[in-house]
Amino acid sequence: MKSSVCVFLFYLAAVMAAEEWREVKIAQGTVRGRKHPDKDLFVFYSVPYATTPVGLDKFKAPLPPPQWSEPYDAINENVACPQNELLSALANFTFNIKEDCLIANVYVPETDKKNLSVVVYVHGGGFILGFGNMMKPLHLLEKKDIILVTFNYRLGVHGFLCLGTEGAPGNAAMKDQVALLKWVHNNIASFGGNPDDVTLIGSSAGSASVDLLMISKAAEGLFHRVVPESGGNLAAFTIQSNPLENAKLFARQLNFTHLDDICALEEFYTTIPLELLISDAFFDRTDSTFLFSPCVERDTEGAFLTEAPLSIIKKQNYKKLPLLYGFSNMEGLFRIDFFDSWKNKMNVNFSEFLTPDLKFESESERKKVADEIKKFYFGEKPVGNDGTIAYVDYFSDVLFTHPMLWAAKYYAEGGNNQVYLYEYSFVDEDTPLVPHTGVRGANHCAQTMAVMDSGDETKLSQKYQDMKKTMREIWYNFIKTGKPVPEGSSLPAWPAAGPDRSPYMKLNEKLELGGILLDERTRFWDNIYEKHYREPEAPPAPPKCQEKS
Repeated sequence: MKSSVCVFLFYLAAVMAAEEWREVKIAQGTVRGRKHPDKDLFVFYSVPYATTPVGLDKFKAPLPPPQWSEPYDAINENVACPQNELLSALANFTFNIKEDCLIANVYVPETDKKNLSVVVYVHGGGFILGFGNMMKPLHLLEKKDIILVTFNYRLGVHGFLCLGTEGAPGNAAMKDQVALLKWVHNNIASFGGNPDDVTLIGSSAGSASVDLLMISKAAEGLFHRVVPESGGNLAAFTIQSNPLENAKLFARQLNFTHLDDICALEEFYTTIPLELLISDAFFDRTDSTFLFSPCVERDTEGAFLTEAPLSIIKKQNYKKLPLLYGFSNMEGLFRIDFFDSWKNKMNVNFSEFLTPDLKFESESERKKVADEIKKFYFGEKPVGNDGTIAYVDYFSDVLFTHPMLWAAKYYAEGGNNQVYLYEYSFVDEDTPLVPHTGVRGANHCAQTMAVMDSGDETKLSQKYQDMKKTMREIWYNFIKTGKPVPEGSSLPAWPAAGPDRSPYMKLNEKLELGGILLDERTRFWDNIYEKHYREPEAPPAPPKCQEKS
């Protein structure tokens, strides 16, 4: 009998602990978060940081967040913005889609300390998929001196339609991200965080986002260190080369015919249901874009970006911040599922696989350059099963590695002496073999996965557990000091990179300093872009459209 009572009391205490609450007073009112069931921290889920405009205004900048007079119970865990069903189909995620989706999730260690460092994590997903709580690096909070913020932003057409009109000026989702950073700046002290000690981290499209935020005047001063993981602001998928043409292309796909009437095009997009806006994930495009992404806007009030990123970087017209910058060694595995269907297309017309940020004087010049690129990767042979690694390298370079190394060169030339380059190459026996080879490689954002929580990590190989420990130490160091290896660390010294893109750290079981990162491949693409770079276009000034009632 006594043992039964003890068991019941233990169970009751556990339930009460799980239901332990913490109240925080922020600008909008009192918000209540619960104790995390497994970790020594409190979680405030789905706190509105802004209000999503709807109806005819759905593509405009976010509105101020709601206020409340009674305590707001922040317990709704997986709110997501409207998006194509591809994510739930591929990854078996469950989430609650809402149009008014601009929420933050705040993870606060159970401590009475104040002025904790703050990490703001920007989720990836090609600008078309994802949500803030898709992945979480809660292990970074174990020392109880970091607060984590994850959040949602609008996606796909909903977030990145860029017509240059009053109703769809462009970059709605990037303005969401700026609104989040302002919310953090104004409210994080109430949770115990230091608004003057914010590190911005992102992976994939989130990486491209934080790289863009770093050069945008709209976000300047709202964060202090930057960690872009596998995605840069110079990538073709990051900035639309011609946003108006992209809008017309999708409208035509939806059977809209008045493509040259900008007022009719705006009315079409502002009045069709969200279900149509998310009907295509644009995931199978051969040009290494997802069609809708950030854009260069017209120079109007509230714009996020009014100049091409390359121009901003070359002019050094941005605030230089400590930068932990890199990628994995086989990022192009991101496209391996298309290999069997795309290898034949590559042999028939490799021009289809060129990115839209390249321009040519004629179709014959385009074909000549396409043949030059194909030969660089695949030699004189057709693309076949023996060229799988070359296929992976090609997509690694056009999507991720060259855009980041291109920017890194100009960051260093511009005087940023705090750019820390790396390549992550860890694999173990659980890493799948690259198809048609006996080789393993680190997939897209593998370094992100090493830092993120992975469920029951005791089931992982001991090598991977050790690698995750090392990666988390490096990321923690950078969050706290702005250096991946500060003085006194037992890790190998890691100097900042210079304009030649060296040195860089090889992140594997053994950390080793390398020379120039991907020198031959990067110089090849430097030469291509020097001759054929196409600067992204802002939409033209539209005519005065009749106001809709």
